Amino acid sequence: MKNCFIFIFCSLFTLQCFAQGKFALQGVNKDKISFKLINNLIVIPVVINGVELSFLLDTGVSKPIIFNFLNLTEELQINNAERIYLRGLGEGETVEALRSKRNIFKIGKAINYNQELYAVFDPALNFAPRLGVPIHGIIGYDFLKDFVVEINYSKKYIKLHDPENYIPKKCKNCKSIDLSFHNNKPYINALIRSEDKNIPVRLLIDSGGSDALWLFEDVKKKISVPNKYFDDFLGSGLSGRVYGKRSKLDKFSIADFELKKINVAFPDSTSIAHAKKIKDRNGSLSGEILKRFNIILDYQKAKITLIKNSNFKKPFYYNKSGITIEHSGVRVVKERNNPNIFFRDGNDTSNETKIILSDSYKFLLTPAFTIVELRAGSPAQKAGLKLGDVILVVNKKEAHLYSLQDVVQLFHGETGKRISLLIDRDGIQLRFNFRLESLL
Repeated sequence: MKNCFIFIFCSLFTLQCFAQGKFALQGVNKDKISFKLINNLIVIPVVINGVELSFLLDTGVSKPIIFNFLNLTEELQINNAERIYLRGLGEGETVEALRSKRNIFKIGKAINYNQELYAVFDPALNFAPRLGVPIHGIIGYDFLKDFVVEINYSKKYIKLHDPENYIPKKCKNCKSIDLSFHNNKPYINALIRSEDKNIPVRLLIDSGGSDALWLFEDVKKKISVPNKYFDDFLGSGLSGRVYGKRSKLDKFSIADFELKKINVAFPDSTSIAHAKKIKDRNGSLSGEILKRFNIILDYQKAKITLIKNSNFKKPFYYNKSGITIEHSGVRVVKERNNPNIFFRDGNDTSNETKIILSDSYKFLLTPAFTIVELRAGSPAQKAGLKLGDVILVVNKKEAHLYSLQDVVQLFHGETGKRISLLIDRDGIQLRFNFRLESLL
């Protein structure tokens, strides 16, 4: 999947740890859980107090956070709650939340009977429109710390192992790397090469971000934006939208693995002021790079093991259209059913048989694909598209026949690819055409 959207939840919570229960496997030493990979983000099923929800597995968050749960068909009980305030990436203010204790979490066969969580009621904190599927929360350290966790990005499953019974498999091409932790978040050392400079960096491992790499500008470390870049919307965090610059690095190295011409983003300083206070942090390593490996996380031994997978050599794409879309509201779509065929005999004086075709239609409620960000000077803007336009047809195919990710992928296509859109603008249908343009 391409890295159109970036979801940064985390990196910044300075939350204290309180005594609580642990996750434990029930009656087994290991368990396998399938996940969905959407925009490079891992979505897993999590049951909280008997209610099944969908969570992002986010190595960049300490305590579980839930949101977008007020419209659940089942009532979710939040136990022993007290009011607090959280801050995350973005240009906005702190977010009001409830801290809740003694909750029952179940993930596959792993159960914790005394889990602390944070509940955010702000309706604006809703990531479902950006992913196209319901997302009710994020979970990271509190779950990962109790197991040896295999993340198989290529086959889309995770395996949980009881650390006391885990025996690592022999692997010639595996590389184990030391982790360090700050506020219960994992950090790793790597090397970047930009404009003939090799620079060592310390990065947060952030599976809750869909980009490849974020770097924080730093004069002392000689981390700066390359000469060729463009301004862009980078994503959304707990405290609002994040903007910055996109570019490419000549090379990125971790252990003995080397990736060339990788995408990099430099978020605006106002969006990451809190993150930059963390000593020696130079940025984040996220999903577009992580998905190129199958990973084994062992938090108890402070180790991560990387194994190249089938994604490793795939090119790094970026949004060449300038359009960011979301599910925003619904559309009523009229679809024709297969025609019904009736046979009717002629009258008494004729032996003719008449064939009658009867058309029938059905009406569907489908999500509306709405333009929510439009890059200045982009092909889409120059063609005349505007914020709030609702996409009806993409390349002669009805928009509701695509998933949100299908449309996003089209905008990350090859340079020169032609895009044709039919849109609705205040009840008027308009057609636009443009070609994807390379800015790097």
